Parts: sequence; C-alpha cells; structure tokens
Amino acid sequence: MGYLKAEEILPAAVIEMIQEYVDGANIYIPRRQDNRREWGSRTAYRMELGARNAAIYQDYLSGMRMKLLAEQYFLSEKSIQRIIRQERQKNVG
Repeated sequence: MGYLKAEEILPAAVIEMIQEYVDGANIYIPRRQDNRREWGSRTAYRMELGARNAAIYQDYLSGMRMKLLAEQYFLSEKSIQRIIRQERQKNVG
C-alpha cells in the first residue's frame, strides 16, 4: 500500500489537529470495522496454502517422513509438524 499526502485528501483544519499529536510522523489509520477483510480474502494465496497443507498431510499419511516433507516443501520441520497437527484437527473435527 502506498502513502497518501494528507494535504491532498484532508481539510487543513484536520491536518492541524493531527499535527498537535504527531507532527511530521507517519501514522497508520486503521480501516473502519465494517470495511475490514480477512487475511488473504483478496487473493488466491489463502486457497493455495490450504491446498499445499492438505498435500503435505496426505504425503505424511502416505508414510513420508517429516524431514523429507520439510525438504520437499522448503519448510522447517517445526512448520511441517504444525501443518500436520492443524490438518489432523480439521479432519477429526
């Protein structure tokens, strides 16, 4: 996300009020609650990770060792363990 110039979008009175609190600093203004989106909702990346994690779990169930899974998917063994645990919970649950 790029930066917007306050002078181009805010009235001068609002800028002066903000300057009383943060003069010249960068600030983050969060979205309104009704405009918030879940992580990954704008791209297919969330679905891609879900498919990858399901594939990791299937490979694990087929007998592939965690060390080999970590090498194949370029992840740490801890990440593989976490994915397997999460997928197991989803499938039991």
